[in-house]
Amino acid sequence: MPFKLPDLPYQQNELEPAISERTIQFHYGKHHQTYVDKVNDLIKGTEFEDASLETIVKESDGGIFNNGAQVWNHSFYFKSLSPSGGGEPQDKLARAIEREWGSFADFRGEFSKAAASLFGSGWVWLTADDKGVLDIIQESNAGNPLRRGLNPVLTLDVWEHAYYLDYQNKRPDYINSFWKVVDWPLVAERYAGIAG
Repeated sequence: MPFKLPDLPYQQNELEPAISERTIQFHYGKHHQTYVDKVNDLIKGTEFEDASLETIVKESDGGIFNNGAQVWNHSFYFKSLSPSGGGEPQDKLARAIEREWGSFADFRGEFSKAAASLFGSGWVWLTADDKGVLDIIQESNAGNPLRRGLNPVLTLDVWEHAYYLDYQNKRPDYINSFWKVVDWPLVAERYAGIAG
């Protein structure tokens, strides 16, 4: 069964001014859709034709991996955002962040630094191992922490197509705006599902 572009959990203009409707139209409507179309074409007649997207991310290589992982990554990213986002996480996730970085402010600083310093295109991830220990990792291109045996909790897309229409070459401004739309209740729910 072919993969489909997942519906956004908000209207395309609802993340403004952090992320404009125009950016969502291009990033979600064109880039994300293209990855979906390409992976569907590439898996025809291969061992991955009936595989889950997660299996494709973990086990494939080349074009199938690049496009399949980009579908997975983008779906995860767009679901992590909310018009009522921002603020700070609560409960288990907040305590886990404080254990690793001392404070939410220090975590935010380290995550933002990782996003700003990633050379070229890619993703920055907040991950958890199977014991719930958090880490921030950088991945180039379509990289995904599932390939390292880690559980994604939050991601930030730092490919230029994610921010260029709104921020041009000012990636730090995009990163700063990202924090205003993070859906922390959803992110905390993901973490609770890993940490128990």
